[in-house]
Amino acid sequence: METQRGRSFVLERSFTFLLLILTFSMCGIQALEMSTGKIPFLEAVNGSDVLLPCTYASCIGIKDLYFKWEFNDNGTMLKVIDSVIPTDHVEPSTVNIYRERVDFVGSSKTNNLSIVLWNVTFEDAGEYTCFGKNPKEKDKNHSAIFTLYVVDELRVVDNTLTIIIVSCVGGCIALLVIFMLLKNFTLFVLAKIEEKNKECLVSSSGIDNTENGLSGSKTTPKPTPKKA
Repeated sequence: METQRGRSFVLERSFTFLLLILTFSMCGIQALEMSTGKIPFLEAVNGSDVLLPCTYASCIGIKDLYFKWEFNDNGTMLKVIDSVIPTDHVEPSTVNIYRERVDFVGSSKTNNLSIVLWNVTFEDAGEYTCFGKNPKEKDKNHSAIFTLYVVDELRVVDNTLTIIIVSCVGGCIALLVIFMLLKNFTLFVLAKIEEKNKECLVSSSGIDNTENGLSGSKTTPKPTPKKA
């Protein structure tokens, strides 16, 4: 009994230790993750207001998280804003803004580091980097890029080819449905005709049998005996 208990204890400790290793390994791989959304680019009209999205996530929590936005000006990284978030769900005390027509609209309560560019110009087009560094990770750097395109007017997408393709596919499906309906209707009519012919054959054979029976039941007259 003591041997079995010892083995069970060792197995439980081994399993717990392995689970802890896996947990810390996963957290170590993605302790802090920066994201600019599933579609990290935007096409905006000159003079419009644009939101540059950025969020962060951490499975080990944050402490004095340093974040900043930078603009890539032909290879030179220009700082747009920066600040420090003391801990989870605590707003930064101050946000330093280094560029005109920029506002910080994020909130640490929702892990949001987004900014807004007001009245964008063609000079605002380019790559923006959302950067984060968490001291809990021994100051590892994480970043995500968002690309802004500025145009005179939004392009009108020509859907003619798409409409033609959809119409052709729809027409083929409709023809296929009509063909199947006609096929089923034809098979139904043929089955009814065949069934009617069988009924006619059965009826005619019954009549023939009845006539044959009546003719067979006729008695031949007996010859009259001759007088002596």
